[in-house]
Amino acid sequence: MYRSLAGRRTRTAAGLAAAGAVLLITGCSSDGNGGEDKNPVVGQQPKAEDPYWVNPDGKAAKQVAAYRDAGDTKNAELIKKIAGQPVGEWIGPDNPEAEAKGFTEAATEADRDALLVLYNIPHRDCGQFSKGGAADGNAYRAWVDSVAKGIGDRRATVILEPDAVLHLVDNCTPQEFHEERYDLLKGAVERLKQQPATKVYLDAGNAGWSDPDALHEPLRRAGVERADGFAVNVSNFYPTEASKQFGRKLSEKTGGKHFVIDTSRNGNGPYTEGDPAENWCNPPGRALGEPPTTKTGDPLVDAYLWVKRPGESDGDCKGGPKAGEWWPEYALGLARNTK
Repeated sequence: MYRSLAGRRTRTAAGLAAAGAVLLITGCSSDGNGGEDKNPVVGQQPKAEDPYWVNPDGKAAKQVAAYRDAGDTKNAELIKKIAGQPVGEWIGPDNPEAEAKGFTEAATEADRDALLVLYNIPHRDCGQFSKGGAADGNAYRAWVDSVAKGIGDRRATVILEPDAVLHLVDNCTPQEFHEERYDLLKGAVERLKQQPATKVYLDAGNAGWSDPDALHEPLRRAGVERADGFAVNVSNFYPTEASKQFGRKLSEKTGGKHFVIDTSRNGNGPYTEGDPAENWCNPPGRALGEPPTTKTGDPLVDAYLWVKRPGESDGDCKGGPKAGEWWPEYALGLARNTK
């Protein structure tokens, strides 16, 4: 567990396993009889504002359908606030090529871009809720290569390894693994950028890190120069303006690199009550943030994204299920609290 309010955010590692689900590639659900549903749960957002693919068969969309079937139109409309937006698809460890191919093909069929999250670095999450990752460096390289092959020449934006650099800086990851991790991250950036239509953003922490001086050199060693930029606030709750300020300072120190901001759950900012060591984990009273868009009004901010999938648990704390599992009560709370 991260030991301060400033930096901790858990990953939805268990959600990786869900990435291998069979995908619908039209933006409409089946009617259960082999035909097309004439009243689909979700569709795509306007491409000019938000070019990322909305998964019509995601967990939130299924929850909307379940509420509708039960006659609960009020809660169905609340969850639709989540289901109608594109969210990150976290590629699992077992079938990376098939999953990456499935998501990118579905996005291409809908004339949208896929948003993928790679979270499989060895010694992941310092043994906490989302511990695990590839067995070793060679396994990780093979996994990344499979993801890249699955993407092919289709359009994709990849958020690369949440927490991986941060946990080098704070020494949460044991020192003996540092050099290998830098090498693996740099290699992952280089391999993914061989795909002609793939953008890569290397995770760079959040606004709780008040001094970007601690991060720019580690990001350089991890290959940010070859990436399209970096990502901030992944799975965290810092306000968008604070994330912009943090990102701008870090951009100055990384040669003017652009960045993206995870706004999935930052509508009410970070939780500041209770045990500071656990305020990152399923905090109550949070809200959805700005909807995903590439129209940010800031030339350095390429997009607001929902990298963390709203409604999935951070871990088995505060009454939540294990990390990555869908938690409808928490999802409803996020939706209700959204202005």
